[in-house]
Amino acid sequence: MAVRSRDDGFGVPDEEPGRDGPADRGEGQPERSGGTPREQGRTGGPLDVADVIAEGVRGVPAAEIPRRLCAVAVELLPVTGASVSLRGNGMPVRMGASDPAAARLAEIQATLGDGPSLYAAEAGAPVLASDLTAGRDARRWPVFAQQAAEAGVRAVYSVPLGDDAVCVGTLDLYGDAPHELSGRELHTARLVAGVMTLALMSLPLDDDYEAAEDADAAVEASWLSAVAAEQDEVYQAIGMIMAQLGVGADEALALLRAHAFAEGRTALDVAHEVITHRMRFDED
Repeated sequence: MAVRSRDDGFGVPDEEPGRDGPADRGEGQPERSGGTPREQGRTGGPLDVADVIAEGVRGVPAAEIPRRLCAVAVELLPVTGASVSLRGNGMPVRMGASDPAAARLAEIQATLGDGPSLYAAEAGAPVLASDLTAGRDARRWPVFAQQAAEAGVRAVYSVPLGDDAVCVGTLDLYGDAPHELSGRELHTARLVAGVMTLALMSLPLDDDYEAAEDADAAVEASWLSAVAAEQDEVYQAIGMIMAQLGVGADEALALLRAHAFAEGRTALDVAHEVITHRMRFDED
C-alpha cells in the first residue's frame, strides 16, 4: 500500500523518473497501432487514452454514460471491474457498474461502511489497495478484504470524483490479482474519473423529468429518480429504526448495516424490508 491522503498519510505515490515498470517502458508491449485498447492505453500517451474514452461514450444516452465509462476503465486498465458511486448522507449511492460483480463489490463497501471507496471519498485523494490478500491493505480493512477475496477480488483502487475543493464520489476499480498501479495507469484512472465527474454533473436533475421535451430526456430523468428512490428507502428505514428503538441516526444506520452483514445481504435489501413492514428491529 503506497498512498497519501490529506487525512491519514494514505495517498497516491509520487511519480518519480525511473519508477515505472516494464509495461510503462514498452518492454514486450505491442506497437501503438496494434493490441487491445487496454494495451494501447498502457503504452500510448494521453491522446490515446482520451480517444478510447471518447469512442467509448460516443452516441451513448446520458443515463448510460456512468456504466459505459466503467466498462471503458476496464478496457484501459489492468482491472476486471469498475463501479461509480456518489457520496450520500451516511451511505454511498451507486450510479453504475461495468458488471454485476462490480456492482456487488460496491454494495459490500456501502453495507460495511468501510473500504477503500469510503476512505477515498473522505480524503479526496486516491486510495490504492494493491493487495487485499496480505500485509497492510488486508489489515486495514479485514472484513472487507475477506469479502472481496471471496468475490474473487484481490485489489481495489478508488479514485475520487470532483476537484480539490469537493469530492462528490468515487470511481472504484477491482482487480483479480495483487497489482500496484504505475504512475501512468493511475493517470489513466484519473482521466476516466475526470470524464465521469463531468458526465454525472451533466445528467438531468429529478425536477427535469416533467419538463423533459423528448423521450430520451424523460428516460434519463426517471433513471436518476430510481437511483434517488433507492437511497430514500435507506433514509426511511433509518427513521423507522430510530422510532422503534429510540436511538440516533448514526446508531440506526450502524444497526441496519450490522443486520445486513450478519445475514449476508445488502443494506438496501434490509432497508426495503423495514419500510415494507416485513422487519422490525424492536422484535429482534
